[in-house]
Amino acid sequence: MPRGPKGEKRPADVIGNAVHVMRIATGEIEEHEPSLEKQVKRAKAVSRGKARAAKLTPVQRAEIAKLAAQTRWKKSR
Repeated sequence: MPRGPKGEKRPADVIGNAVHVMRIATGEIEEHEPSLEKQVKRAKAVSRGKARAAKLTPVQRAEIAKLAAQTRWKKSR
């Protein structure tokens, strides 16, 4: 069964998806949303990243970007 971007199970076909939506609408099953704690953690991580990026010089950012690109290319080989 396919998985969504957050790892949740999703029906593979259109009819299965329609049945799933109907069950959520009628209350047979509950639709799960990410918890507030996870949302707060994600927001903090993003703000830390932005603060760090603001402190870096353009040369430092370029070095980090080069290292990241090399790592990505190394993984794909």
